Order: sequence, then structure tokens, then C-alpha cells
Amino acid sequence: MPVSTKEIKGRIKSVQNTKKITKAMEMVSAAKMKKAVDAAQNTRMYAARALAILDSLAEVREPECPLIQKRTVEKVLVVVMSSNKGLCGGFNANIVKKVRKVIEEKDRLLRYSGDSEFSGSQHKEMEIDVLGIGRKSVPIAKKCNMKVVAVFDDINEQPGVKDTYPISAMIQDLFVKEKYDKVVMVYNHFVSGLEQVPKVRQLLPVSSGDLHKILEEGLVSDDIKKESTLPIDCYHLEPTREDVLNTVLPMLLDAQIHHGILESAASEHSARMVAMKNAGEVAGEMQEELTQMYNKARQAAITQEIAEIAGGAAALE
Repeated sequence: MPVSTKEIKGRIKSVQNTKKITKAMEMVSAAKMKKAVDAAQNTRMYAARALAILDSLAEVREPECPLIQKRTVEKVLVVVMSSNKGLCGGFNANIVKKVRKVIEEKDRLLRYSGDSEFSGSQHKEMEIDVLGIGRKSVPIAKKCNMKVVAVFDDINEQPGVKDTYPISAMIQDLFVKEKYDKVVMVYNHFVSGLEQVPKVRQLLPVSSGDLHKILEEGLVSDDIKKESTLPIDCYHLEPTREDVLNTVLPMLLDAQIHHGILESAASEHSARMVAMKNAGEVAGEMQEELTQMYNKARQAAITQEIAEIAGGAAALE
């Protein structure tokens, strides 16, 4: 059944409106992406310094410092960083794939970063729960058949370190009370406007091996990597080593979570910008196809009218 020109015209108008919306969303995402990328890059130096301090403090093995204690891994908390909104391409899909990969590779969860031996039993069923950051973390957890402990979906688009305090406090409380033996974070690391790489980072217990791995991934410049520091045992800490560790470690953990949120925000806006740009290009192609279809249908209608007039004139002769 041929489509009427009126219906095609309606489709063209609908595609034009969609194209305007996607273009507006692309421009908004581009502006937000620039601010988010600047914020993430500006915190990378601080995050690098925090990693360097954590690297030194992680070498200390004292029972008075609960955030660096290693226990048999039976319960794991996965901090999943997702978006609050959709229309951001494969941003959340990449997180789903990464979380599923984390679940499948349970042998990696059983061992701590930098350890060569397992810190748990492969024969015992491991309990893995999710602490979500962003509304989309809930469906991600459901897809992976994981229980959601808490969801933080009211974080600002440009969060400060103070915005991460409730998240960090909950994570530390769950770990110190031994409700979880290990805490890892899954987020999208911003590489460029066209590339966002999902990463898994061990948050607790503080791991020197995992920190070295992060430094090797290009988080900091070569100048910072070349810096050498004396072992922490060479320093005299005041008031006491325990007080310093219990004060500094939570602050540095806040910095790492904050850095992950900023990286995730930059990745989200860049992914949405690219998705809206692609949607706008597809809408433009559809508009051209519908315009051609409209012209053909209009031409066919005019030809038919001319033929009817000619036929009527011939019948009167």
C-alpha cells in the first residue's frame, strides 16, 4: 500500500524535531564534558600524590590499622559507578560487561592485588554485593543477579570531595565491621572523547601492588614516577603512627573515590556527546531518504492527476 504524502511529511517533521533535540543534547553534553574533563585532569595530580602516599602507607602491617588488614576473602563489595540518565551510548553497557567479568573471574577476587597466593577458598560460595553510584547501577546489579546494599544517585554533576564523604564513610564502616573482606571499584576511565576504558580498582584493603599498577596505566607523568622516597620506617611520625594512619588513610581513600567519580562523569558526558552526534547524523540520513520518498510520491500523484485529466479530455471528444 503506497504511503500518502501527508504521512511522509509528518514523518519528516518528526525526524527534524528529533534532530534538533539530539543536536541540543550534543551541545549540552559537549559543554559538560569539557568541564568534567578539566575537573578530572586537575585532580589527577592530587590523585597521583595520594597514590604515592598510599603506596608508602600500604607497606605498614600493623593490626591497629584496619584499612590495610587482609582477611580471608569470603564477602566482596563492588562499588559500581554508573550514570543517572540514559542516552549515553555504551557507557553503562561497558560497566555491565566489566562487572560480569569480575564475577566470572572469582580467582582474582580471592587474591589481593600484588599477592601471588589465594586469600580464600575456591570451594566456598563467595558473596558479592553492589554499592551503586548512579541510578543505572540498580538495573546493572539486577542483570548480574547481585544484591544492592545502597545507591547514591544525588551526586552533583561537578562533585566536590565533600560529596564523596558519605560514600567513603559507608565503605569504611562496612569494611572495618568485617561485613566485607574486600572492596573494589568499577568505573569508566576517561582516555579521550572517543575512548572510555572500564577499570577495576581495589579500594580496601589498601594495596601497594594495585597502586603500582594504576601508576603504570599512565595516571601520572614520568617525572612523578621517577621520584624516589625513603621507606616509611625511616620517618618519625607524630603524634603516633597509629593516629597518622587512621587519619590519613580515610582522607586518601576519599580522594580515590572522588577521582573515580570525576573520571566516570567525564566518560559519561563524552559518551553521551558521541551518541547524540551519531543519532543526529542518522536523523539527517533518514530526513534525506524521507524527502526523496516524499518527492517521488508527490511526483507520482501529479502524474496520475495529469493522466486523469488527459483521459477525461479524450473521453469528451
